[in-house]
Amino acid sequence: MADQKPYATMRELNIIHEDDVRLETTRARFQNVIRRHAELTERLSRDSDKMIFERLQKEFEAARASQTQEISLEGEQWNDGLLATIRERVHMETDRKSMLGDTSIPADSPYLEKITYRVGNKVISCLDGARIGIQYETSFAGEPCELYHCVLESKSFLEKMTVLEHTIPFFLPIREAENDLLSSNAMKFIDHVGELLQTYVDRREQVRLMRELYGNQIGELYHSLPYHMIEFVLDDFDCKVIVSLRYADLVSVLPTRIRVLAWPLNTSIMSTEQMDRKGISHLFPARLSYAEDALRIMSLPEAYAEIVLNLPRALQQILSA
Repeated sequence: MADQKPYATMRELNIIHEDDVRLETTRARFQNVIRRHAELTERLSRDSDKMIFERLQKEFEAARASQTQEISLEGEQWNDGLLATIRERVHMETDRKSMLGDTSIPADSPYLEKITYRVGNKVISCLDGARIGIQYETSFAGEPCELYHCVLESKSFLEKMTVLEHTIPFFLPIREAENDLLSSNAMKFIDHVGELLQTYVDRREQVRLMRELYGNQIGELYHSLPYHMIEFVLDDFDCKVIVSLRYADLVSVLPTRIRVLAWPLNTSIMSTEQMDRKGISHLFPARLSYAEDALRIMSLPEAYAEIVLNLPRALQQILSA
């Protein structure tokens, strides 16, 4: 049987057109939702959230100023046993303060030392009132970004800990992590929150840097609040390239579901007569597999540069096939 070229029928073109209209309508609605969420986030951060951050930041700074030593932990030094020791320490300090004049706890007891622990990007401090404070330091490309806080408490050493307050963005699922992890594995909870924050900052900063470097080539850009869904359009070329990215979860830095389409192809690349002869409709999208491969292994700004660099050759190969 002779090779058949993929002609686009009128019915197929109508379906594509209808899908395009629906997609544009969805984009407009999504853009409106994102704008309203951004306004809400700004209003929230201006008031109560900002006050909580400033208060907790002062408390963490005071705790570190009064410390007797800071211990850096690596690998297996950060474990459940150490966390249990920290919990015991904060409760003994609270008991000591409530029993003024009681000599049952020696003044030189190691449990009364004010020790701060550093574990990677986390600084763990013993706070007053039987509370454990975790300050998360985020960064991007070696440069520091925001600080976030999470304060844990428990009524006694034997009771489970709960999240008392925090400065973590409301769209990251800290309450779900608390329900799933904190009662059974507090160390895993602390580490997981650190991953949530750092990967969120990574994704956000990748988008920011891409816009900073190539903003004049990007016509539209949409993203969810945690940046786990991203879509942008390149329309400064011979075609309209639509890039859609989805991340498997909120601790992913690289996308797992990727689609890059060049659509519609500009007739300046190939005449209508040539397209008719090859059975190609200028309304038919072309999938750019090389671009999808780049996005799987590179950061967003690096992958963008790779896409743009190889786009003319990729389009020529598609049209000459």
